Amino acid sequence: MRHFLHWFLSRFFLSGCSDYNPLSVRRACRSKAQARQAFADNNLPYAQGCKFFNPVKAFDFAKKQGFPLVIKPNVGGFSRGAYFPIETKNQLFKAIIGAKKFWPVSIIEKYLLGKNYRVVMTKFGVMSVLRRYPPFVIGDGKLAINALIDAENTIRQRLKLSPITQPIPKNSAIKKHLKQQKMSLDFVPDFGNKIYLQHKISLKLGGSIELIDKQKLSKKNKQKLKQILDFFDANILGIDVICESGIEVDFDKQNCIFLELNSRPFLPLHDNPRYGKSDDLSDFYQQLNELEITDNAKY
Repeated sequence: MRHFLHWFLSRFFLSGCSDYNPLSVRRACRSKAQARQAFADNNLPYAQGCKFFNPVKAFDFAKKQGFPLVIKPNVGGFSRGAYFPIETKNQLFKAIIGAKKFWPVSIIEKYLLGKNYRVVMTKFGVMSVLRRYPPFVIGDGKLAINALIDAENTIRQRLKLSPITQPIPKNSAIKKHLKQQKMSLDFVPDFGNKIYLQHKISLKLGGSIELIDKQKLSKKNKQKLKQILDFFDANILGIDVICESGIEVDFDKQNCIFLELNSRPFLPLHDNPRYGKSDDLSDFYQQLNELEITDNAKY
């Protein structure tokens, strides 16, 4: 049964994700609540929050902590069921209902606006660092947002970013987000003006990624990331963190929050970015593939 469950989840929910950790590691950092406890144990900053089943607990948290907030499933990935920034009680109620479609227990946290990073840390060193963006276009002072989206999608097609990075859609969510900014698809942004089309960073919703030179990681930040890996005795972890200033600044010298851990990080993200130059990761893959793991086909 455990083998079937692993196959089912890998096939339909974690397709393409790496599988270099033993079952004990996956179980130890499976949920966002477990990750938050690990960050606390290692003196790393994390979003103040709690997990809840009863919506009343979420509203109590909002009353005490205030807005903006984040709601997301306690178990999951790829930004499925995540809602942010939540600014009102009405948005909070809708987010609670939406998140529970993906998992019965949810997480509510304080929201920090900053630079969103994924760091892949391995027992062989830092494998890769990327920054993730929600979908956006940059104005040229001539074209409307509608045409700018078409131009960006043409570039993505030319760079052959699919199926990892998807075209930017012109769906109701993007139209709604533009309306909230008093814009529409017909709006012509000023030259150099970056227009974000929604909040979520999901690549399936048109987000993009930039490969960051991992040498920019400060020595102290590398030590902290290695500390998390060793805490779980893991072979590899995808570590998500939001930094107000940037990944090159020590975590304790800026506002930042660690979000979650991924024991099965989706490594194809790092092979073909929209921005930045891809690294040669063949040495890391070779070393990871040589690991002897006997129970990673179980859930």
